[in-house]
Amino acid sequence: MSKLAAQDKFLDLSDYGRPFGKFLANQLKNTRFTPIHVTLLFGVSGLIAIYYILDGSYFLAGLFILLKSGIDAADGELARLKNRPSYTGRYLDSVFDIILNFLFLMTICYVSKTSFWMTILAFIGIQLQGTLYNYYYVILRNKSVGGDTTSKIFEYKSPKALPGETQKSVDILFRIYTVVYGTFDKIIHTMDKEAYKVKTFPNWFMTILSIYGLGFQLLIIAVMLPMKLIEYIIPFFIIYTTLILVIIGIRKVAFKI
Repeated sequence: MSKLAAQDKFLDLSDYGRPFGKFLANQLKNTRFTPIHVTLLFGVSGLIAIYYILDGSYFLAGLFILLKSGIDAADGELARLKNRPSYTGRYLDSVFDIILNFLFLMTICYVSKTSFWMTILAFIGIQLQGTLYNYYYVILRNKSVGGDTTSKIFEYKSPKALPGETQKSVDILFRIYTVVYGTFDKIIHTMDKEAYKVKTFPNWFMTILSIYGLGFQLLIIAVMLPMKLIEYIIPFFIIYTTLILVIIGIRKVAFKI
């Protein structure tokens, strides 16, 4: 099952890892590997990238950050190939992402001697960027005929476990998810409360929005590291966050309820 109906598909600049993700998922579909195993694997790739940042091997760090993006795309693809969607995998994927985002920025902070509080501000900015992307994208997915509705626009309570997973694991991961993402969700929802009422978002708008997708954020870091621009990564993401106001403004003006 595709995430979106054919007419709603757009050029997602953050989804460059999808071809590799599909390739990897196809290699694993007849094995005992599960989507959660793949999620754990992208976590390992992220930790290796952190090691190389600390080591000063920025080119290799960038490669493993990009590899992490490719593997990250594979867990969902594998779940669809095996017809085994799960909330456990969805929440675990998101929790791993935010942990790795924090560790990436703190490692860059340590190596570049950037201010700790600027790094915290950049982390908050990155999470708000990603939340805006996910908010609009999930709205589109839920309104797309035949699209993937595993992700909900508003997640107020733990969902009912799907076949193959336990309710306990879903409940635990849902609680963790709401703790680490809840504040960011509330901020973005407050900034654009009416977005869910829009019938759809045009493809060009979603392509612009995709610069805030996690994959594109990691691509920026992966490119800046070997270019010896590590000192500018934290300030860049702070400034980059201001585009949130522009994107929400476009939504409110161009796509009124």
